[in-house]
Amino acid sequence: MSIEPGAIAAPPLKSRIHGCLLGGALGDSLGYAVESDSIEAIRQRFGPAGLTDLAGLDGGSHFSDDTQMTLYTVDGLVEVLEWANDGVGADANACVWLAYLRWLDTQGESAPPHAPAQPARWIDGNEVLRHRRAPEETCISGLATGEMGTVYRPVNSDSKGRGTVMRSAPFGLIPYIASDAVYKLSADAASLTHGHPSARQSAGSFSLLIHRLVAGDSLADAATAVLEEVRGLKDVAAELPERLGAAIRCAGKGILTPEELVRQLGGGRAAEEAFAVGLYAVLATAPGADSTLSPQDHFRAAIALAVNHSGGSDSTGSIAGNILGAYYGEECLPPEWLDALEGPDIIRGMADLLVGVTAA
Repeated sequence: MSIEPGAIAAPPLKSRIHGCLLGGALGDSLGYAVESDSIEAIRQRFGPAGLTDLAGLDGGSHFSDDTQMTLYTVDGLVEVLEWANDGVGADANACVWLAYLRWLDTQGESAPPHAPAQPARWIDGNEVLRHRRAPEETCISGLATGEMGTVYRPVNSDSKGRGTVMRSAPFGLIPYIASDAVYKLSADAASLTHGHPSARQSAGSFSLLIHRLVAGDSLADAATAVLEEVRGLKDVAAELPERLGAAIRCAGKGILTPEELVRQLGGGRAAEEAFAVGLYAVLATAPGADSTLSPQDHFRAAIALAVNHSGGSDSTGSIAGNILGAYYGEECLPPEWLDALEGPDIIRGMADLLVGVTAA
């Protein structure tokens, strides 16, 4: 089976940034509606095919903490690049940490008095980001220590939850930096809340995938290259290359049932599982060279596959949406889904801020 879509015009960086952030929010929104449900419950509620469209949500759609934290990752990176464009060096991980501490406040949680405070930025004035949407407890507890976790001084040292990988696409959207710098920025930021090697390695490798797509790689080439880079990591957690390898192999076999997907790749609650499921969904639904499947059709099929299973559907949907948006740009985003999306102005606003500082 070919996992190459037909030839498409390379989208500009602005379209890729908007596509990645909006696509992630769309996948997150569809998945969040069924995030805590078993596949049996999903089928009972939405029919044999499961939830396949935002129009199926009578009560409207909401994105989760995945999109919230992704946008706060963007804010931290924007601050770093604002300083850089003014000729001043800034500690990138400290800027991301300060952004995450402000996200913590939006969740009704307070860091201890010794934690640094930062004046509010534009993102903080958007009420839609202040809703508490079942945030991963490890993200909350890691930030609530008031200590800046590092690879060498980890917080939550045994945690490898998906709360790292689901927020890490923005690191791959920064052009003109080396791939090893992308990986380090992402892995260091993952260590702010999660100490397990698989959590930071999954985040770093996901950012590398986005980086390769933005640079012009095909989906297949990017996936294969990232798997090889993961296998070459020093002290790599064994489960990460195993899951990514399984994702690529499974995609070559076609569409798995939700039950088989979980057996082969996991339910997406661990970081490496979430990455694997999202990647598999994109590859398994990609059109061949002779296919007439449009980017929007690919998006719909991939997101439906990514979220309809017993597991962390918000994160697997978000990751698949990030990948497709980075690859196709905004062309792949179904207009009727965008019409149903919560808070599109804040997502586009953060995307424009990132475009502005990367183009400066």
